[in-house]
Amino acid sequence: MKQLAFIGRILFAIPIIAIGLSHFLMTPEFLTRLEHSIIPGTMYTVLLSGAMLIIASIFIILDKYVKIACLWLAGMLFIIITTIHIPNLFIPELFNSALQETMQDTALLGASLMIAYFLGDTSKAK
Repeated sequence: MKQLAFIGRILFAIPIIAIGLSHFLMTPEFLTRLEHSIIPGTMYTVLLSGAMLIIASIFIILDKYVKIACLWLAGMLFIIITTIHIPNLFIPELFNSALQETMQDTALLGASLMIAYFLGDTSKAK
């Protein structure tokens, strides 16, 4: 069962790292989707959130502070969903991508909460 938890953590964290890295490679087309966000400092915020995604994933992979990292990730995803994706649902030309991103980030939020609950205290059992 421990190997399954390890594989699950890795399979969860690698895409989050990739998403975090993509925040440093933003194109102007991507940044136009953020102009309707209620979060100020678009480019700075994108870079900061990318770094936080990478850091949270590293903690998850290393099995250190997994519960804190997953709860932090869940909080970030909730903020992203409510301040970026949901407002973009009301813009006709952004609706399709916003719907896909809303569903994707909602699934990741749920997975973060499950990992925090089920794997968050594994370091105490060691």
